[in-house]
Amino acid sequence: MPKTAKDGSAKKSELPSTLKKSPAKAQRTFTKAHDSAADEYGEGERAHRVAYSALKHSFEKVGDHWEPKDEKGPSDQRARSGGANPSGKTAEGVDANASKKHLLDVARRLDVTGRSKMTKDELVDAIKKANRRSTAANR
Repeated sequence: MPKTAKDGSAKKSELPSTLKKSPAKAQRTFTKAHDSAADEYGEGERAHRVAYSALKHSFEKVGDHWEPKDEKGPSDQRARSGGANPSGKTAEGVDANASKKHLLDVARRLDVTGRSKMTKDELVDAIKKANRRSTAANR
């Protein structure tokens, strides 16, 4: 899976599609975390999860790409619990800890209908669905 090139940049051919469209910093964060985890745990699902966990600490998924978060930190319940067997619900890259105002802005950018009447949890779910649709359409 992802490996860094000699200059420290990510090998784009080995990145997930959503990261290919993301800033170089997001690509480096994912790749370096993945490489380190692969050295520690071996290539596979665990290394992949570690890399996404590191990415979600500083970036959030918006549509078919990742954008820097306003504030670094865990993005959902699952990220907060951490460890080898984390518990809690994942928000699939949506910053569920962000303000409702921020979530409304992301939902507006993704053209989520009915967003003004949604609760914070409903916004997170609607953004997750919109992200999935956008990613699938752009693969």
